[in-house]
Amino acid sequence: MRIGELARRSGVSTRSLRHYEEKGLLAARRGANGYREYDEADVRLVQEIRALMAVGFTLEDARPFVACLRAGNESGGVCPESVDVVRRKLAEIDTEIRDLMARRDEMLRRNT
Repeated sequence: MRIGELARRSGVSTRSLRHYEEKGLLAARRGANGYREYDEADVRLVQEIRALMAVGFTLEDARPFVACLRAGNESGGVCPESVDVVRRKLAEIDTEIRDLMARRDEMLRRNT
């Protein structure tokens, strides 16, 4: 499929797809006419990238998930490298929550 169809099927812009390609997360093959060509597996890769970004992961964080899917796994989150990224991200979120709660408590102390 060409880039426009992949964009429609995965719900992202062609600009985003080019960006993912530039970052090495998506690999387009080139047809004889020079057009980018993608296959069905690329739809799943792009959906995984978008889902990860929607919950706060960066494109760099998405790399192990993409690699896991490319390796033939049903989910991008089953590989050890992906699990490590999830654990790291959860630790970051826990730290943010603690920091926010401390700020909240301080505000309450100052205004009561």
